[in-house]
Parts: sequence; C-alpha cells; structure tokens
Amino acid sequence: MEKRRLSFWQIWNMSFGFLGIQFGFALQGGFMSRIFQTLGAGHDDIPLLWIAAPLTGLLVQPIIGYLSDRTWHPKLGRRRPYFLIGAILSSIALFFVPHSSALWMAAGFLWILDASINISMEPFRALVADKLPESQRSYGFVVQTLIIGIGTWIASNLPWMISQLGVSDSAPQGVVPMSVKVAFAIGAFVFLVSVLYTIFTTTEYPPEDMEAFEKEKQKKNQFIPDIVNNIGNMPITMKKLGVIQFFSWFAFFTMWSLANPALTEHVFNAPAPIEANYNMEIPLQKEAFDVANTSFQKASNLVGSAMGVYGLSSMAFALLLTFYTSKKNINRKYVHMGSLILGGLGFIGMYLIESPENLKYCFMLVGIAWGSILSMPYAMLSSSVDPKKMGMFMGIFNMFIVIPQIIAALGGINFVSGLLGEEAINAMLVAGGSLIIAGLCNFLITNKSAISYQPEIDE
Repeated sequence: MEKRRLSFWQIWNMSFGFLGIQFGFALQGGFMSRIFQTLGAGHDDIPLLWIAAPLTGLLVQPIIGYLSDRTWHPKLGRRRPYFLIGAILSSIALFFVPHSSALWMAAGFLWILDASINISMEPFRALVADKLPESQRSYGFVVQTLIIGIGTWIASNLPWMISQLGVSDSAPQGVVPMSVKVAFAIGAFVFLVSVLYTIFTTTEYPPEDMEAFEKEKQKKNQFIPDIVNNIGNMPITMKKLGVIQFFSWFAFFTMWSLANPALTEHVFNAPAPIEANYNMEIPLQKEAFDVANTSFQKASNLVGSAMGVYGLSSMAFALLLTFYTSKKNINRKYVHMGSLILGGLGFIGMYLIESPENLKYCFMLVGIAWGSILSMPYAMLSSSVDPKKMGMFMGIFNMFIVIPQIIAALGGINFVSGLLGEEAINAMLVAGGSLIIAGLCNFLITNKSAISYQPEIDE
C-alpha cells in the first residue's frame, strides 16, 4: 500500500496523545522518588522500589504490540483501542498515587501506573510507522519528540507552579504535600484529554488484505511461539540498536530514580531528613524535623523544575530537527551519537557545579540526548523491520529499554556508584559514563537504510 505524505498538523494530531503520556512519565520520573522518600525510603532503597516500571514494560509492551498488530475495530482501528484503555487506567492511577499512605501502596500504584502507560505508549510508536511513508519516518518521530518535550517541561514544573499559587509544600510526617497531589490530578486530566484528541482526529489504514488478516487472527495459539520466533530472528540492526538502548536507558533510569536524592543533597544541601535521627516526642526535635522536611520538599520542587529543562531543551532540539527533516534527510547515526555524548557530559556536570543556578545547563545537555533517544532509534528501527510486524517489533525492542532498568533496579546502580564512594551524587557520574558509552556504540550501526532514508527503496 502506498502511503500518502501527511502535513505537519496531521502528524501533530496523531502524536498529540503523547503529551498526556509524557505528563504521566514526567510526573512519575520526577516525583516518585520524592514520594518514596517522603514515605520513609532511603536513597539506597529507591532503585528497587522502581523495579515496577521496567518489569511491567517487559511484560506488557510485547503483548500489546502483538495484540495491536492483530486488532482491527471498524471505528477505532488498530492502535486506538489501546490508546483509550491505557489512558483511562493511567488517569485513575495518576490521581491516586500521591495519596499513598505507605511505601507498599506507592510501589503498588507505580506498578499499575506504568503498566497502564505502557498500554498506550507503544501503539503510538507503531502508529507513526503505520501512517507515514518511509521518507517521513524521521520527521514523524521528531514531531512526537517535540510534543514529549512540551509535556516533560510542563509536568516537571507543575508542583513548583502550583506551590507558587499558594498551595502548600508542607505536610505532616509521612504525607505527600498538597502541591504534589494537585499536580498529579492535573496530569491525570491532561493524559485522558490529549489521548482522546488523537483518537477523534486520526484515522488508520485498514489491513491491505482483510481476508488474510482475519485468517491470521484465528491463530490464537501462536502468541508465545510468534514472540519467541521473532526475538530469535530479529534483524541485526535491531540487535545493534539494542546495545545503544541498553546504556542509554541505564543512564536515564539512574536519573529518574536517584536525581532527587542526589541533587537535593549535593546541589541544594537539603537531604531528606531521616525520622530515626529525631525524637518526635521532644518539641524542638519535631520542629527541627519539620523544618528539614519542608526544606527537602522545596528543594525537590526545584529539582523537578530543573529536570523540566531537559524537556524544554529536547523540545527545542526536536523543533530544530522538525524544520530540517521536513526538507532534508539526516544522518541518524551521527545525530544520535553526538546527542548522547552531550547528554553524558551534562550528567557529569551535575557533580562539578557549585551553584544550583548552573543545574539548568546540565539538564539542557541531557535534554538533547533525550530528544534523540525518543526519535532516532525508532526511526532507524522502523527502516529495518517487517512493516506487518511493526507493533510486535516495537514491543520486543522495548526489552532493550527495560532490561537495563531491571539490572539497575536490582542493584546495578548501587554497585557501580558504590565503587566511586557513598555519596548519592555518584549515581549521576555513572549515568554520564553510561550515556557516553551509548553514544560511541553508534559506530556499530552500518545499515544504510537505518542511517538515512534511501529513496530507491521507498514504496
């Protein structure tokens, strides 16, 4: 089937649901560690509490990719039913996460939230490959990244913005501040509305041969064999991209799980107070705990706001690429390599800076890497796999995202950063080194079709 070229606004509409998805991910990535710390977790405990995120991705995304490849609804199409289900479940989970009263409850909500976001997310990736001709793939994934950048910046700044409006950052011991609760409620609303916008403004191509498609759907017992077979026979370019993804996502999982404890302690000198160090029955010590806790909560707002800068810079980077890729081809390999190395330098800079004011420059560099991670690997992958199995391969590709996160959560971060010392900020050095290694691994990519659009093979 020859796919027609789409306008900017048509690509914008089909990608707009990513605004809500990124609200969910940014609130989760920027503030779950804060919630865990508020509920009493130490910074060494946090990576393991985060294991829900990669484990659910490992289980959910290949399944959703497989099912969406074999789905066709006369009104909602192939991918949109999963957008809708994921958006409803994610919105409910987002609303209730900050109301957790115990660590086990917050960790449980993180499982539900991440599973729900994953139901929506990977079909959005597959939709770009479904709808766009090969010549527009880079452009389509870059537009998605632009929207993701907008969502990251706004969502990361929400608690700070809300506190500026007078909503309190203070809360009793073991209670998440109201500013965070309101931010998550707004995120839940935006998630649902933005996904509904895409559902109502975007159509999908039906299967080319509906009779053959229906016959294929009847092979219900082929699910596990199909996934195992496709894992074993994935294209060599996909495997090489997997190496790059491994080190990239190890770095970003480290940031999401440990940036808050690392930066509140190292940059803002306002670590989370440890309840065991205070005798709450003595008024002066209880007052000292409350003062330290309020300082930590305010510092966490500023860390979240600084993290929002990486969304802003990824948006600017994506905007630049949007203008360029709408007219010309790019070398995806070298764009990705340079972006990842810059991001690695940004993480290392967090260890070196002497003032919180300079933190934003570090996250600007991280944002360039993030903008590339969300577009270039998928553009290279979509040029290397069977279009009829795009959803499944996008789901399988997620293994290269979640496996490094699982390794990190099970002690990888603590082990490697522990080699550098006990300070929490060492985790950012680990993230920087990992991202630079990921950048250099782009030398492995040699497939010309993956590196740049090849006109002679476009359908």
